[in-house]
Amino acid sequence: MTRASRVLVLNSGSSSVKYQLLDMDDRSRLATGLVERIGERSGRLTHTPAGGGRREREGRVPDHGAALRAAAEELAADGVGLDSPGLAAVGHRVVHGGRRFTEPTVVDEAVEAEIERLAPLAPLHNPANLEGIRTARALNPRVPQVAVFDTAFHATMPEYAALYAIDAETAERHRVRRYGFHGTSHAHVSRRAAALLGRAPGDVNVIVLHLGNGASASAVAGGRCVDTSMGMTPLEGLVMGTRSGDVDPAVVFHLARTAGLELDEIDRLLNERSGLAGLCGENDMREVLARREAGDGRARLAFDVYIHRLRKYIGAYCAVLGRVDALVFTAGVGENAAPVRAAAVAGLDGLGLAVDERLNAARTAGPRLISPEYARVAVAVVPTDEELEIATQAFAVVGS
Repeated sequence: MTRASRVLVLNSGSSSVKYQLLDMDDRSRLATGLVERIGERSGRLTHTPAGGGRREREGRVPDHGAALRAAAEELAADGVGLDSPGLAAVGHRVVHGGRRFTEPTVVDEAVEAEIERLAPLAPLHNPANLEGIRTARALNPRVPQVAVFDTAFHATMPEYAALYAIDAETAERHRVRRYGFHGTSHAHVSRRAAALLGRAPGDVNVIVLHLGNGASASAVAGGRCVDTSMGMTPLEGLVMGTRSGDVDPAVVFHLARTAGLELDEIDRLLNERSGLAGLCGENDMREVLARREAGDGRARLAFDVYIHRLRKYIGAYCAVLGRVDALVFTAGVGENAAPVRAAAVAGLDGLGLAVDERLNAARTAGPRLISPEYARVAVAVVPTDEELEIATQAFAVVGS
């Protein structure tokens, strides 16, 4: 009997479903796909099997159920459908696990109910994640569904790092605390950074900078997260594409009182019209860099604000960890924007950090060091792979 070694990874967003089918025997990708514009007038599915030959179809996709059924049809056409005997599990990205879910978890009715109860903490994500789980369970009830939580990796933060200094009873009653996000990326990248150094994860202290449209930093001591920049929601922390990151909480009261803005308007302002987009009208770092290079003052200022916040967190996490073995850049901006990496580390020689200009400018696909040999702390670029991390965690839960 053939061992079931495949894991289908589903990332169900509010209006899209991304999927990848991986074979865990060799970690190869058998298929990738995206269903987008769910619920809109016209949707689109893009499916790419391992051998190439991308297929596309367009037409209305009314809901997540229809999206997953369409994806299942494409996988079945390749002979690797959801009823395939080789499918060991379906791994689902779930954004918020609260305090209960600190490990990948096989989904049953009770787990579904708890993910739904946590929806107020991630209203744009958990309901869509849950819809993906329920649809996949309905398509094949025999295959285990495993939830892998963005917040889980950060559950090891000590209480003094996780708690806000507000009334303790109010905080406990309303689940107000720091949870952190991008956990699958931080877990994957911190382990790969240790491997790049030729050391075990438990022997190294790493600062991970996950810099994409959403951005977060983490301090990882011996493989365990001890602090991270995102908080109760993904709004806290670094400057991002459209999110403000850290602001004085009184800004909310000031805008309500003096500008007459409703709470929902302020929410949208800080999440959708702030960050790089708020500062210069561009949320894409590539455009910001191009405008900065051309002498655009607003883009230059937006870049400087972004870098200043990044450097503050690097310094803070050097203090939190005490000893840092590596500073690691990952995700779209972190992996591809050499000027961001150079500026973030410039002048931090006193912390043992430096970047080699030639190594930083080189573009290679795998993990690499970009620090000079004399640097006390390694500076690295490590590509993230959240889908592989989800598949790995899901497969570990269901075994062989």
